[in-house]
Amino acid sequence: MDDINLHHRFLNWRRRIREREMGEVRPAQERYLRLLKDGDTLSYQGNSDEVGCYVAPHPLSKGNCYFEVTIVDTGVRGTIAVGLVPKFYRLDHQPGWLPYSVAYHADNGKLYIGNPLGQRFGPKCARGDRIGCGIHSENTEAGFITVFFTKNAKEVGSVEVPVSAEGLFPAVGMHSLGEEVRVDLQAEWFLEEDEGMMMVDSHEDDWGRLYDVRASGMLLEYVGKGKSIMDVGLAQTRQPLSTRCHYFEVEIVDAGEKCYIALGLARRDYPKNRHPGWSRGSVAYHADDGKIFHGSGVGDAFGPRCFKGDIMGCGIMFPRDYILDGEDADKWEQLDVHPRQEGIQNVLYLKNEDEEEDDEEGEMDLERGQEGRKVTVFFTRNGKLMGRREVAVPPGGLYPTVGMLSSGEKVKVDLHPLSG
Repeated sequence: MDDINLHHRFLNWRRRIREREMGEVRPAQERYLRLLKDGDTLSYQGNSDEVGCYVAPHPLSKGNCYFEVTIVDTGVRGTIAVGLVPKFYRLDHQPGWLPYSVAYHADNGKLYIGNPLGQRFGPKCARGDRIGCGIHSENTEAGFITVFFTKNAKEVGSVEVPVSAEGLFPAVGMHSLGEEVRVDLQAEWFLEEDEGMMMVDSHEDDWGRLYDVRASGMLLEYVGKGKSIMDVGLAQTRQPLSTRCHYFEVEIVDAGEKCYIALGLARRDYPKNRHPGWSRGSVAYHADDGKIFHGSGVGDAFGPRCFKGDIMGCGIMFPRDYILDGEDADKWEQLDVHPRQEGIQNVLYLKNEDEEEDDEEGEMDLERGQEGRKVTVFFTRNGKLMGRREVAVPPGGLYPTVGMLSSGEKVKVDLHPLSG
């Protein structure tokens, strides 16, 4: 009997070694705390003073890159979080609060990235809404991965986050009585939407500077405080307009609280806390009041105000000696000029005296030696010419620049609307 027992022990030992080598050790298990799990439904079982959290058994991967959570009931506060966390994440913390985790929170629409302080990200979510979370790829060689979130099958935005070697696991957090969700770990992100998502990466190189603005593909979203004129969000392209790429457009996707959206051109070293048009070396058409600002806090009446759905355009009519082979300048001569009206001071855009002094010396130097090197900048609204303005070209050229200044503002940018 001793020999038989020894033989069985030997066989069991060999089996365990093979399982370990083949990765077939004890199957992965889901983890959750202060939650009741019934099939694919999770409901909060705490006392609203403590977080309840669920972590899926497997990380997202190339073959399973997306999951969705449907809000069945928002409970008392709707403090439901959906995101990704490391394998052994602490279950008494909301996803997104601790390092190597990220989450979209339903109650305030904010994104949390390894920090209990969130940042503006998307709309709030309510009962019946579906929050999705996925990864664009599983290439983690650089220690980072791009995570995207959706609401009701429409992408809200994406962010690059650090990732541990074991990957990121789907997670759901809840924090008040009555909260209940339904989890679908096998949800699909369809091919046509995948192709759209890949555009997020394809446009990253277009922007040379982004301040308090988040870029997601062709979409720009203001993420600043929006409390004072110093909270401007600025996006400036990497390349200036040229004779081969002389025009760009912006569609107002969301006007936000005030529609303080400005579209124009600015010098490369333009101050990050100024709307385009406010300081020298820039010109811009402002959506909220329809005025044109040309290197000054005093705007001129120029065109109509712009709202959600409107498309604002800006371009340069280069002189003939700028034109390259194959380009036609004659068509620009046929455009009508919108008459310039008297300038009206707008208190919102006034700069304080300290700011004026900081820029005065450098900006005066900027304008010296520019006489004779000017171009005509024009603006459009929904395909119709609003007017022109002669502008001195700063060293390095004029760069497409978008400014935003109130919560919720979003625009879709097309830097090459005349191509194709």
